[in-house]
Amino acid sequence: MIWPMSTEKPELELDEALLSVWKQALVERKKRVVLGDDSYAVQSTPKRALLQVDFEFAGQRIRGLEQNPATGSRWAHLARQGAKVMQFLIGGRYIAAVHDGKVTHFGGGSKMR
Repeated sequence: MIWPMSTEKPELELDEALLSVWKQALVERKKRVVLGDDSYAVQSTPKRALLQVDFEFAGQRIRGLEQNPATGSRWAHLARQGAKVMQFLIGGRYIAAVHDGKVTHFGGGSKMR
């Protein structure tokens, strides 16, 4: 993946996008998330009614998915305690999570290749 020319590192730009999606969808409960000139619908998953938004960043399709509090993960534990947690996936692989305004990257997925 070739990143657009910028004075900032791509990871910082990605973090800003993830934080923005998390804030608009989970904190502000908006029906549409706006990133730059584009907007994306916030939907609910059919089975558990978790919030979900598919968006594009630097040519990659990313899915933001509200954490299911009924699972056994540490992220679910945080969600059960009231934290607003959203996981982010590219091609079905988890790349990051945002909770309470903090981004955590998983593995090497933070540098979208």
